Amino acid sequence: MLRHGGSPTRKNREAAVKLAQSVVSARLAAGAQIVGPVGSVFWHQGEFGSGEEWQLVLKIRADRYDEVETHLLKHHPWQHPEVSAVPIVAGANGYLRWLETTTAPD
Repeated sequence: MLRHGGSPTRKNREAAVKLAQSVVSARLAAGAQIVGPVGSVFWHQGEFGSGEEWQLVLKIRADRYDEVETHLLKHHPWQHPEVSAVPIVAGANGYLRWLETTTAPD
């Protein structure tokens, strides 16, 4: 079992909280951390830009990544939000059990 940190960013905190709540209440993520604002420098639609965004770090199971990604893309207002995954290669047994049982499919 691996944990992935999905990182969709949001321009305002309330929207980030709402998105985090939707993923956790659907039991696709065991928990979420909202980080921000974070500074961002980027290219978007051919233009160079910068700004502040909010980032979500989601605690999910590797085998449910596709469901989480689908949920995030459906509920995020951007056409191509950043959604990425980073595996945990090791973790405390109690934490990993909590993550697995909290997000187990019905």
